[in-house]
Amino acid sequence: MGVSGCGKTTVGKRLAKRLNVPFLDADDFHPPENIAKMQSGQPLQDTDRIPWLDILSKLLQDHQYNGVVLACSALRQRYRDHLITGLVHARFIYLKGSFDEIYTRMKLRNHFMPASLLKSQFSTLEEPQEAIVLDISEDVETLVNKAYRNLHKSG
Repeated sequence: MGVSGCGKTTVGKRLAKRLNVPFLDADDFHPPENIAKMQSGQPLQDTDRIPWLDILSKLLQDHQYNGVVLACSALRQRYRDHLITGLVHARFIYLKGSFDEIYTRMKLRNHFMPASLLKSQFSTLEEPQEAIVLDISEDVETLVNKAYRNLHKSG
């Protein structure tokens, strides 16, 4: 979890491969209306997010016994709570970075979420109290190794 541009997809794909579980990107499950709204520079509201979170929560429930890695912003605690409702075991990995570092990354990529919305992401972000926190200034392999070790430490 983390703001757009923090590396959720990159780290998530590699972690899923290391864990030998499927990888899901929450961006792939946004309805066209949400994507259009973000592309036009408008941040999503809770009314936009709740149906999307419902879909993601169902996907996590479907995979709860065999495992899955889901890359999802999950910026507020209530979104994270919504995602894991009914799950036996779930862990969050928070990819943490500075606004400037992530803004620079976002300017270099081609994504429907424009860099102009990053400020709204940071203002929405409620840093998780119970998560594996990783500093995105480290290289991807180090992040994956740390995530893997922490997941195995915690069972």
